[in-house]
Amino acid sequence: MNAAISSVATLPNLPLSVRVPRETEWADEPMSPIGRIMEDLDVYIVVVMGLGKPVNLPVFRAGIETELLARFPRFRSVQVMEFGKPRWVQTTVNVDDHIIVPRLDPAAVACDPEKAVEDYVSSLSMLPMDRSRPLWEFHFLDIPTSEATSTTVLRLHHSIGDGASVMTLLMASSLSTADPTRLPAMPPPPKRTGPIYQRRPRPPLSSGEALLAWVWSYLVLGWNTLVDGVLLLATMLFLSDPRTLFTRADGGSSKSHRHMRFLHRSLSLDDVKLVKTAMNCTINDVLVGVTSSALSQYYFRKSGDINTKEICLRSFLLVNTRTVSSRQTYVTKVEAGNKLSSLICPFHIALHDDPLQHVRNAKRLMRRKKSSLEVMLTQVVGEFLVKYFYVKQIGSFFLRLFMTRTTIMLSNIVGPAEHITLCGHPVAFMATSVYGQPQALTVHYLNYGNTVKVVLAVDDAQFSDCHQLLDDFVESMMLIKDATNFRTLKSIRFD
Repeated sequence: MNAAISSVATLPNLPLSVRVPRETEWADEPMSPIGRIMEDLDVYIVVVMGLGKPVNLPVFRAGIETELLARFPRFRSVQVMEFGKPRWVQTTVNVDDHIIVPRLDPAAVACDPEKAVEDYVSSLSMLPMDRSRPLWEFHFLDIPTSEATSTTVLRLHHSIGDGASVMTLLMASSLSTADPTRLPAMPPPPKRTGPIYQRRPRPPLSSGEALLAWVWSYLVLGWNTLVDGVLLLATMLFLSDPRTLFTRADGGSSKSHRHMRFLHRSLSLDDVKLVKTAMNCTINDVLVGVTSSALSQYYFRKSGDINTKEICLRSFLLVNTRTVSSRQTYVTKVEAGNKLSSLICPFHIALHDDPLQHVRNAKRLMRRKKSSLEVMLTQVVGEFLVKYFYVKQIGSFFLRLFMTRTTIMLSNIVGPAEHITLCGHPVAFMATSVYGQPQALTVHYLNYGNTVKVVLAVDDAQFSDCHQLLDDFVESMMLIKDATNFRTLKSIRFD
């Protein structure tokens, strides 16, 4: 553990516990197939939240009891094996068992509070959790930093729920900071209602060209799905990305946790939307383009490779399979569990004279993925292996193969459209990441208010200059934005 952390202490054992009356309890339920895979992989979620005022522990603790525990049955449940299958079983929760107040080295905090907080959060990737209790905990760091007055960290096991589920819980348990009389607003829903692919309605038989285009779209869909299915099978059997400095040193074969460092930086959501509008693409396209640009800058600077023109790598992209409309109903229902699938998304390590080329490539690749049933295929196959073979290791084995044979993990989570107040504390920023996955580098994006947080989880031993890598993301966004402005001015001049 880092020298900045001298010891960890919990609050005094005050008589605060939660037991939901039996008649209002949720029935004990089996763990979902994806949850069983996350349990076997031993993946954890880390949510870092900068607070706008010093921590008031009694107030925050009361909010955990009345809001988070009441809304989320998994926070009141433990995992129990029954006939070889894990189940969620309700239990009594002592809230104070899940509240941790660390004692950090005062000299380290005084010298560099930002690094002291970062070191402590990173140390959590090596600390086990007590499996006799529900697998979640809050850590409180009453240390002022450049972005926040204090910091709280929510750590929970991924089998409890995915990022979208946790984000929905936090929003449902919060109030709008601007107007404390109401719940926080969600971003407006997109036109689509499903995760990736949307079935097109059949045009009238008399429409001619429109009907032909509709038939052709299904032929393209079938072909792309077939190709993606073959590539998925090939990835499970033998197809791996070329080894680069982003590849985990041991190839991801070790199942033990490695020390991960969590870094985050804010990007302007307005800048992302500016590029989105100018390039006629989606926010995800822009962020994938920023990722490709940043990793390219880092690779060519670090490796000194001036001969390679382009390297094709792949990202393991997580996809929320809930209907988009479910985000708008978080007030009445918080969906627990993991409703995830994935797709393998190619990206290129390359130096382009025009930074917008990274966005163009991302737009083309993502549009191709939207004309495929790869997400549904991956989900169905994964759940089938776990559900009907009764052995969770089968599903996790294939998932680990996917991960180890791709280069990075990539995810984007939609947060509240405005700042929130959680358990009586205004939240200045939110940064979500995971650890336990076999990749050495994971990139998360989180929309919060008018910012987009880019969050990196890096193998601490492999990326000693990880802060420079984070700077590359900020610089890439600036280069892409400047190129967009120049493109716009050039088009106006010629008009």
